[in-house]
Amino acid sequence: MNPELTRWTGPEGLPRFDLINDEDFAPAFEAELTRAEAAMEKIAANPEPADFSNTIAALETAEEGLSRVLAVFYTLAGVDSNPAREALQRDFAPKLAAYNSRTSMDPRLYARVKEVAEKVETLAPEDRRIAELALRDLTRAGAGLEGVARERMAEIRARMAVLTTQFAQNVLADERDYVLPVDDDRLEGLPDWLVRAMRAAAKERDLPGQIVTLNRSLIVPFLEHAQDRALREVAFNAWAARGSGQGAGGEASDNLPIVTEILALRHELARLLGYEDFAAYKLEPEMAGNAGRVEALLGQVWKAARKRAQEDEAELSRLAREDGVNTALEPWDWRLYAERLRRMRHDVDPAEVKPYLTLDAMLGAVFDVANRLYRLEFQPIDAPLWSPDVKAWRVTREGELMAIFLGDYFARPGKRSGAWCSALQDQHKIGEGQRPIVVNVCNFTAPDAPGEPAFLSWDDALTLFHEFGHATHHILSDVHWPSISGTSVAQDFVELPSQLYEHWLEQPQVLDAHARHYQSGVPMPADLRDRVVAAGKADAGFATVEYLESALVDLAFHRGAPPADPMARQGGVLAGLEAPRAIPMRHATPHFAHVFSGNSYASGYYSYMWSEVMDADAFAAFEETGDIFDPGVARRLEETILSRGGSAPAEKLWLAFRERMPGIDALLKGRDLD
Repeated sequence: MNPELTRWTGPEGLPRFDLINDEDFAPAFEAELTRAEAAMEKIAANPEPADFSNTIAALETAEEGLSRVLAVFYTLAGVDSNPAREALQRDFAPKLAAYNSRTSMDPRLYARVKEVAEKVETLAPEDRRIAELALRDLTRAGAGLEGVARERMAEIRARMAVLTTQFAQNVLADERDYVLPVDDDRLEGLPDWLVRAMRAAAKERDLPGQIVTLNRSLIVPFLEHAQDRALREVAFNAWAARGSGQGAGGEASDNLPIVTEILALRHELARLLGYEDFAAYKLEPEMAGNAGRVEALLGQVWKAARKRAQEDEAELSRLAREDGVNTALEPWDWRLYAERLRRMRHDVDPAEVKPYLTLDAMLGAVFDVANRLYRLEFQPIDAPLWSPDVKAWRVTREGELMAIFLGDYFARPGKRSGAWCSALQDQHKIGEGQRPIVVNVCNFTAPDAPGEPAFLSWDDALTLFHEFGHATHHILSDVHWPSISGTSVAQDFVELPSQLYEHWLEQPQVLDAHARHYQSGVPMPADLRDRVVAAGKADAGFATVEYLESALVDLAFHRGAPPADPMARQGGVLAGLEAPRAIPMRHATPHFAHVFSGNSYASGYYSYMWSEVMDADAFAAFEETGDIFDPGVARRLEETILSRGGSAPAEKLWLAFRERMPGIDALLKGRDLD
């Protein structure tokens, strides 16, 4: 076994990615899985009476080696997939599911955890919390089931692991394999920076001319600017077809049978555990608690968002008619005319803005905000990582190491679409303790040539801030146990730090200091700055409607009996909402990776908006002081939320910070829907 997979020897304790090969993963996985099983067996079979040390604390370190191997593997599988890694994922998934079933449903382990959890009043608060969570998780995993029900639960979990892996790989295949060549005579309306990006994408694939791929940083601006309506339709339909069997991967990438089976298995799992449906099962431990509270929130926002979208649609249709489009506005039309309307109302040209929004400048803004709020400092370090594009920083506060931060920002073939934050290593205080190694991943368009700057759109800059907000949750974590470290919180609470961090990008103090022209160094003019911020909210009806459609369809999939035809259920939900036809779901069912490439966001896609209610109110706490960097509020935010991880229920952490629950008024105002 390659020892580098478990004993990381790179700078600052990073893995030596240059010494790790794909053929190293299988033997390391098998060896560490065997060690983890032995550690779990030792805990379960311990003849001594169960206590916190020999049961709950022992569980916190039982899988350490396996976790390190998987952290490296799944990081690489997400940022640089290839056939070997995809095959390994398919091999690992059922084995991990079987292992998790054996351990989480072991009656001996369940009895020992239950014995400790029944005496939690004698434990320190954090110890009590992880004991309670351990019992809750085992119970929800089916440890209390017996006989046929126990066997069936294990089968369901093993099958779902295979299906969710295949779902993700099908979407990736469609995204990776699709290219749309665009001839020179069909470039009308496309800004120079976009054409250069399209040519760079073609060069990366050894193709001539320029192409559109399904990377969001290419497809979205193409739909916003391309005057060729027929070409927009082709591009949009390819984007919408991902995972449907009609995409680049053909029938082999059809996710609809997978979706149907996943939904049926989730419902069966919930029923085995005594829940009415999967939504009831999933929402029980979340802040929302039940589907009724979720629907109430989403319903309130839907009314305002749909009204705004209808008003905008009338205006966009008028613009389309001026272009000779006398048919109904189509999904491939919306972004073009919304961008035109944005320019008319706010006089913002993306080509005028991009020179001020380079990746380096916006990273400077991200780090400066972290310094002013939390006194964090960032020093670049050299390390052998998975790509030369990936950067690393040592994060300190007053000389003390707080974290290692990695940023992988550019799109490449084989990289999963979207943006995310993960941790190669979580913070904890066991033994000598360890600080986190945090990874932010995005899919921005790479520079035109080596040494040239990378230019971001406004949405790209927001994404950069969003993912770093997640990173602060890891970096500032200050708990004893790894299972409650960093972002290990309720699903509908985890987006609070990320969405809160976005607010600072919109502030004049931040933009004036960092949005500077990449050649002259001159700050973005105040008038342009204000128009950019206003333009960022200009299509709020569209953005909110497409999100809510996805959230409400997700909830409907998991309430009541599972649908035999998920697309019919999706259609029924949208019809019942009277959703605007020209605004499709942000994530249509066949490529709804949040919900079907794993279980984290299943019946939980609503959590972005649940958290947004809080993030709007949390930023208001700064504004109320007259100082968006108020040190007292920042310290309270860190002490009550960011450093606490999952050491207390989310609602308790929120109340410790704000002393009351928020309403939706700040959210509606922030989205310009009030």
